[in-house]
Amino acid sequence: MRRVVVTGMGIWSCIGQDLLTVTESLRQGRSGIVFDSKRIEYGLQSGLVGNVPIPNVKAELQRYFRDKMSDDGMYAYCAAKQALTFAHVTDKYLLKNSMGILWGNDGNPSEISHFYTDYKNIELSPSLFYRYHTSSTTSNLANIFGLHGISLTIEAACASSSHAIGLALMFIRTGMQDTILVGGSCSTNKESAVAIDAATALSLRNNDPLHASRPFDKDRDGFVLGGGAAALVLEEYEHAVERGATILAEVCGYGFSSNGIEEISMPSAEGEYIAMKRALDDAGLQPSDIDYVNAHATSTIAGDIEEAKALTRLFAPPNPSSGSSETSASSPYISSTKSMTGHENWMAGASEAVYSILMMQNGFVAPNINLENVIDEAKDFNIVRETIYTPIRTVLSNSSGMGGTNSALVFRKI
Repeated sequence: MRRVVVTGMGIWSCIGQDLLTVTESLRQGRSGIVFDSKRIEYGLQSGLVGNVPIPNVKAELQRYFRDKMSDDGMYAYCAAKQALTFAHVTDKYLLKNSMGILWGNDGNPSEISHFYTDYKNIELSPSLFYRYHTSSTTSNLANIFGLHGISLTIEAACASSSHAIGLALMFIRTGMQDTILVGGSCSTNKESAVAIDAATALSLRNNDPLHASRPFDKDRDGFVLGGGAAALVLEEYEHAVERGATILAEVCGYGFSSNGIEEISMPSAEGEYIAMKRALDDAGLQPSDIDYVNAHATSTIAGDIEEAKALTRLFAPPNPSSGSSETSASSPYISSTKSMTGHENWMAGASEAVYSILMMQNGFVAPNINLENVIDEAKDFNIVRETIYTPIRTVLSNSSGMGGTNSALVFRKI
């Protein structure tokens, strides 16, 4: 079976807009969450958001493309450009090779909102359709960069870009593609938060933004909306070696599941366990082989508990009643980078892949900040509260989405 490796990465997030800055933010446990008073003025209960600047791409993108791109499309362009540059994917390469794109995105509510609110006062043009369509980012990037392979948008809520990576793995393994640009993007505009805010799923720590995202903490009160874009270049191993590409990591496992329960918005420990187990089986690994888990943990009341139960089942730490305070040899380091970034929604699977590989490359585990009183379901795990410097060779990264879709990925250092 063909092996699949990562040869390029790019990022545009609230903790940095390049790989170097993001690496330092992860190392220092630096939060990118801020309070935005305009969100309260708009009528939201939560004014918390990841601080993701909208890039100015006027100098490098012609108006034809800019008019068809929403803000998350701008994020995606910047992240994708970084990833392709890192991977040394040139125009000459793209003319000779059929490179695909699989992108995680669930749409941009602000574009739809603006259209229906202002359509009588704005000049209607075909570009409006491209901005609010779910496939807007995928189609724009494919045309901007001249990609001629598979072009597909993956819409699976907060597991979207994780599934995109998993599906790219399958396309390359089967020989249908040699290289694929994968990633995800998510807007942080206020319109994107309306439904979630109304459902009281967001944190209301408006007076303490830096400590608002609290995965696995007993005092968590909801997640913080994050966003931006992350991109990776996935490539068949021999193809990468032949062209002299730098190999950052191998994607060696993908697992998935659907919860299949009546409560569509409820997380499921069973579903998450199945996805993780399938990812390990696909990679040919045992739980004891995993050095680090980048948890999905979003800081929601139910979600963190269910994931903790799934991790307990997978790694089986010792029973507290045994009197032992030591974790088992198979218990890996665990942290949720969402404590710093908030929940980046459909970008999260791709961004957390980038975060995990950066840790792997630089020999450290980023902390799960704001963890003061760990929930009972997770108290026996090696949840990292302060940065730990240690070799990381194998990573398990989890993602779950509304509707009960779960995805798990395994990355290995070569």
